[in-house]
Amino acid sequence: MTVMQTTPAATQRATPADICSAPPRRHPRPDGEDRYTISEVVAFTGLTAHTLRWYERIGLMPHVDRSHTGQRRYSNRDLDWLDFVTKLRLTGMPVADMVRYAELVRQGDQTFAERRQLLESTRRDVLNRIAELHDTLGVLDRKISFYAAEA
Repeated sequence: MTVMQTTPAATQRATPADICSAPPRRHPRPDGEDRYTISEVVAFTGLTAHTLRWYERIGLMPHVDRSHTGQRRYSNRDLDWLDFVTKLRLTGMPVADMVRYAELVRQGDQTFAERRQLLESTRRDVLNRIAELHDTLGVLDRKISFYAAEA
């Protein structure tokens, strides 16, 4: 039998945190033992090593630690950030905006308003794309119904 420990909502941290609304995926290793190689991160995230290096080069992942031999070592926090960046990519957010968002995060809490504006703009774009896709789905459904009736 497995027993899960829960924390009542009233005792959770009261200060706002810059997190995604969805809970982060379960990490492969506990904090403190989270020193992942680039190949492990590739396996966990589905991103390529080239993409991870590119993210670092353009400023999306400038905080990646290095081992004493210079190899990249990613943390659970890095995995969470990559998960969020992947979600931003799925929204169609331009890479320049993603880099700007990362810069704002590094600048601290005083950039909350600007971060919110970036995310709200992206949200509007996503809603517009969803509406376009709903219209397209309607066209497909009508065509499928037409061909089903003719068969």
